[in-house]
Amino acid sequence: MGWLADERRGDPLALWSEVRAVILLGLNYGPDRDPLAILEKPERAAISAYAQGDDYHDLIKPRLKSIARWLVATAGGDVKVFIDTAALMEKPLAAAAGLGWQGKHTNLVSRQFGSWLFIGAIFTTLPLHPDKAEDDHCGSCRACLDICPTAAFPAPYRLDARRCISYLTIEHKGPIARELRPLMGNRIYGCDDCLAVCPWNKFARAGREAKLAARTALQEPELRKLVHLDDAAFRAQFAKTAIKRIGRDRFVRNVLIAIGNSANPALAAEAEPLLSDPSPLVRGAAIWALGRLAPQRLAVTAQGRERDVPDVEEEWNAAVRTHSQL
Repeated sequence: MGWLADERRGDPLALWSEVRAVILLGLNYGPDRDPLAILEKPERAAISAYAQGDDYHDLIKPRLKSIARWLVATAGGDVKVFIDTAALMEKPLAAAAGLGWQGKHTNLVSRQFGSWLFIGAIFTTLPLHPDKAEDDHCGSCRACLDICPTAAFPAPYRLDARRCISYLTIEHKGPIARELRPLMGNRIYGCDDCLAVCPWNKFARAGREAKLAARTALQEPELRKLVHLDDAAFRAQFAKTAIKRIGRDRFVRNVLIAIGNSANPALAAEAEPLLSDPSPLVRGAAIWALGRLAPQRLAVTAQGRERDVPDVEEEWNAAVRTHSQL
């Protein structure tokens, strides 16, 4: 835990004009296995390590509130807590507070915990003495930049979110750009590549919080089982996890892209029924997956393709163009 004093009244980062300090807290969620190993199993889904356990928001926010209540009871003042709940630049604040430094992948790196830290913040009106900021210890290393599957780093310390698999699989609501889909492999929720390859992880420790430990069902789930989840089954399977936040349609879109990247024609039979899914997002991804695995079957189905949803029609057109060039 560290804190960053802020004497600038009215600073927009302060969120309210009387804030005098920001307390930053880090919670280690270090995985107990190599997050990159799953990438060698294309018929199974790669889920980011942080999302394989309980939703960190539900775990960390009560702890932040507990510390905040203690602070008020002990020293007075007003407080407000944040855990991904506002437009707050947690990583540079955490670096300024001494929890670590922002690596070339833009994420926080700790000499004690490597890349695996959740960050929470408490804003307070108390005038606390600031901790010393952490120095940058990346040196000449480029491991995180070079491993990125989609080349999402145009330069060290700069991230193009439009190419980041974590953004694409979690935050992006529409169809994912076709040129990026083959680069996603079997990553269906988040991406740990740039974190996992960081040399500072040699000092990392496995997380000790039981609720953040990976659920067995989420470590190496089969794509063929995930792709057929309806909304009720999706909600049941991912209850109390961060995954539930993206909803069934986005999730199945991601699974279909992974199926399309599997190079296993047997999985075409799992994608084909979703050509008639109620969700246009899912239908479009199913067209792409089937076109990758069994374009001859897609060519037959294309005779009755829909033409009233632009995104889906464009998927059909692209698939037909690709098939005609084979």
